[in-house]
Amino acid sequence: MNFPEELKYTKDHEWVRIDGDTATIGITEFAQGELGDIVYVEIETEGETLDAEEVFGTVEAVKTVSDLFLPVSGEVTEVNEALQDAPELVNSDPYGEGWMIKVAMNDASQVDGLMSAADYKELVGA
Repeated sequence: MNFPEELKYTKDHEWVRIDGDTATIGITEFAQGELGDIVYVEIETEGETLDAEEVFGTVEAVKTVSDLFLPVSGEVTEVNEALQDAPELVNSDPYGEGWMIKVAMNDASQVDGLMSAADYKELVGA
């Protein structure tokens, strides 16, 4: 299983890639594997400012729907439009083409509270 070292992780199985004040967010390879085939991604929070741990959307798999939790506070500036037509990108490339949103962070220090790849591996028992 893949846990890129340059990313940060949450207990809710989201990953975060930091580029300046922008956080790109998706779900981990572990999470998509647990969910199974992703059939729909619903994110209607573009343009909204949300607090860390608020729900920013949902991901629907064949058997379940799961909430997506924002790892850091900020404004949702972009949603990955490719997921509308190809939600399976979350399964095939969770850390690349399967990214979900970009957020302009309000407080970059919140990143310090997220898990490293090693911490996340321990959490999921990998």
